[in-house]
Amino acid sequence: MNASRFVVEHIRLTTAKSFDEVRAALERQLGRFDASAYQSLAAGESVEKVKSKIEAMAGSSGLMLFATHDHGTLLRLVGLTHKAVQYVVGNPLYAVQITQHSIGASLYAPLRVLLCENDEGQAWLEYDKPSSLFGQFGDERVNQAAAALDEKLAALAAAAMR
Repeated sequence: MNASRFVVEHIRLTTAKSFDEVRAALERQLGRFDASAYQSLAAGESVEKVKSKIEAMAGSSGLMLFATHDHGTLLRLVGLTHKAVQYVVGNPLYAVQITQHSIGASLYAPLRVLLCENDEGQAWLEYDKPSSLFGQFGDERVNQAAAALDEKLAALAAAAMR
């Protein structure tokens, strides 16, 4: 067994805006992932056509939504009523730029973003900086692609919080 440790840079942004305002702004910037693109690739569709389909799925941020997980509803099991949604976001074309050099990096692609509200109804958003997650693989090609993801995720978050 191999084990390693690495440092993750965690980003947390706060705003006076409401959870619902930030949620709407965040979701407006995200495209929607459609898994049929993978299926068509596996069925023999041309690589260029599939790349084109994936490119068309991206939102204005360059990223797309893969899934959401409503942790706020789950918290009701313990009597809490705050809103909290985890977003699974990314872009398969960015992911493959990274995972082609280090398949272990697929543990972190797509990325996670958490949107929550505090007791006053104001929102905060948090995520782990991609370059800190992917930096553990020690490959400059991975680092370059991860740095681009840092910028995309930071721009997505900043626009949603404005």
